[in-house]
Amino acid sequence: MPFIQLNDQPLREVFPGFQGRFVHSTHMTFAHWTIRAGAVLPEHAHAHEQVVNMLEGEFQLTVAGDTRRLGPASVAIIPSNAIHSGRAITDCRIMDAFYPIREDYR
Repeated sequence: MPFIQLNDQPLREVFPGFQGRFVHSTHMTFAHWTIRAGAVLPEHAHAHEQVVNMLEGEFQLTVAGDTRRLGPASVAIIPSNAIHSGRAITDCRIMDAFYPIREDYR
């Protein structure tokens, strides 16, 4: 299915305050997040490479002990198995790309 309406995808709350819609290609998952100010992304790691694309708001992200404050047009690359966590400073919109597919987000 080459064309997808994002608003037709189910909305899921994966972590408290993190609501996402997910699109899957043959090899990747794209997560379109709406995140409430103050919401916390618990420390975790996964085998997937992740590219964080900030669209709106401010988000504090820690990757392998390095903490940065991200704003619109910021991009962060999280390597496979890197420990990472974060916190929404303001309401945010973020698009994450994962390789390979996040089966847990299907």
